[in-house]
Amino acid sequence: MFRPPTNDNKTTSLNAIITNIAAMNHSLYNPFKSFDFRNDKCFLSGDDTSPLAVRVLPDWLLNMANLTGDEQIKLLDESIRNYKSLVVPVSATVYNEAILPLEQKIATAFEQGYKGVSAVPEIELFQWIGKLMYSFLYIEMQGAIRLKQLSGDGMNMSQGLMHKFGNLHLMLQSIFTKVEFEGFTPWSIVVVPLENATTGFSFRDEINTLIFSLKFKDFGIVACLQDNGTNKRYHQQLLDFIKDRPLTDQQFEELAARFFYSAYLFNRLPEYNVIEANGVAYIDPMPLRGIQHKPIFDEWQHKTYGQVLENFWKPYGLTLFEIIKDPKAPLSFFEQPLLPDAG
Repeated sequence: MFRPPTNDNKTTSLNAIITNIAAMNHSLYNPFKSFDFRNDKCFLSGDDTSPLAVRVLPDWLLNMANLTGDEQIKLLDESIRNYKSLVVPVSATVYNEAILPLEQKIATAFEQGYKGVSAVPEIELFQWIGKLMYSFLYIEMQGAIRLKQLSGDGMNMSQGLMHKFGNLHLMLQSIFTKVEFEGFTPWSIVVVPLENATTGFSFRDEINTLIFSLKFKDFGIVACLQDNGTNKRYHQQLLDFIKDRPLTDQQFEELAARFFYSAYLFNRLPEYNVIEANGVAYIDPMPLRGIQHKPIFDEWQHKTYGQVLENFWKPYGLTLFEIIKDPKAPLSFFEQPLLPDAG
């Protein structure tokens, strides 16, 4: 069931919320102001001119992955849907002039495998992955409102999540309008080569922390969409060690598990100032540390990490007991584990 947490593991003060509300006071569409997730408006632009119903997982991806579209996915409201039934409302103009060209670029890159995907500008990977995740979020919101798990004004959803999702939506409007990130990137994106050049398509996401992983053919992607690059820096030592080395399937899942866990430990709610001038929205980040003295990440706990890893390694039959047999040195498929220091 979709039950947004009241504290979403982020440190948020009343002043921070007020500041963020002020930062979101701009002319770009913000569905979280009116909590409007109906099918009669474009989910990105808010345009209500006869939107198209566009599949979340595009046909090119289903075809490339040899999927029929009848494969099933379980949503947070416990409903079971097939891929073909997952659609969002999109303005014809936004779709034809912005989304379709983006899909074509990503399709070409996926066709080429790691060589093509690693050459895609990160902003375009962010836009494509963000659009995919926000599409799922949009559908989840509709289901939660329909089942009265969320009120029509979103009042039983945490302020932290509302602002985080609102910030993601704001940034995704860069797909069809001019948005400039002032001296920063709001994401951590890692693209790695895989040993198995025929890896089947699969993906994971976690909506509350806005993290995503995907593997396909000879490449894997891990993306944190609202962390201002901090998760990538947190794991930089390991990333430097594995740079350009093809990963086994177990190694990629281990890498993804580390990012999923650190995204959970990330205890800040990134906030931004937005200034519009000459048709461009300039987004400037506020310092993550703010007035707080505590570290940006909560303490890493090997046992909790082991539980995350057990879930990622399920296909290989590895149990939590085997993973944390040595409580101070969890099992790793990397020659040098290079794990963060545990608390």
